[in-house]
Amino acid sequence: MPETRQPKSSPRRVGVQEFATNLTSFLKQVEEGHRFVLMEHHRAVAEIGPPSADAEVRKPGALRGKIRTSPDFDFLPADVLKAVDDGE
Repeated sequence: MPETRQPKSSPRRVGVQEFATNLTSFLKQVEEGHRFVLMEHHRAVAEIGPPSADAEVRKPGALRGKIRTSPDFDFLPADVLKAVDDGE
């Protein structure tokens, strides 16, 4: 993870369309520590900035072996199965 960045100044206000058009450029600025408030029709709709220091990176498989399902998880009771079959 990159080093912790200090905020440069208050967030710059940017129109949603301008942000979308120049997405790559804005994301590079976010990586440098800049923050942006996205505006639509003179209304703030989102704030974009670097992740907080406590943002945790998800690790696939971290819960492997810790989650169990009941033995009848895939079982449909006969009355439910019949109702589904009769509905065709």
